[in-house]
Amino acid sequence: QAQLAESGGGLVQPGGSLRISCAASGFMVDYYAIGWFRQAPGKEREGVSCISPSDGSTHYADSVKGRFTISRDGLTNTVDLQMNSLKPEDAAIYWCATSSRDLKCSWYFKSDYDYRGQGTQVTVSS
Repeated sequence: QAQLAESGGGLVQPGGSLRISCAASGFMVDYYAIGWFRQAPGKEREGVSCISPSDGSTHYADSVKGRFTISRDGLTNTVDLQMNSLKPEDAAIYWCATSSRDLKCSWYFKSDYDYRGQGTQVTVSS
């Protein structure tokens, strides 16, 4: 059974950095696309980033391009999201997800995942 668990959320000041991590169990992140999503109160879910397993290609939402970096570590079986230059509008619950039906990031653009973690809170405030 595939499981995902996020960690690393917290409170950070505007302009600061935070790194959140997604630990996978029951499958290897080297072989499945992993995506990060977020949702703030009163707002719709947003796909933040995705990393493909085959060529390691990455995708980012326009709102985070140039500030966020997704990376994968096959040894620890984790996918991290490094978030720099954080803005108050980045505050949200972030979760990682994957799909057993599509090994690439195609499902990410449709938010069509079948496994997700419980989420971690990111708060950006002074």
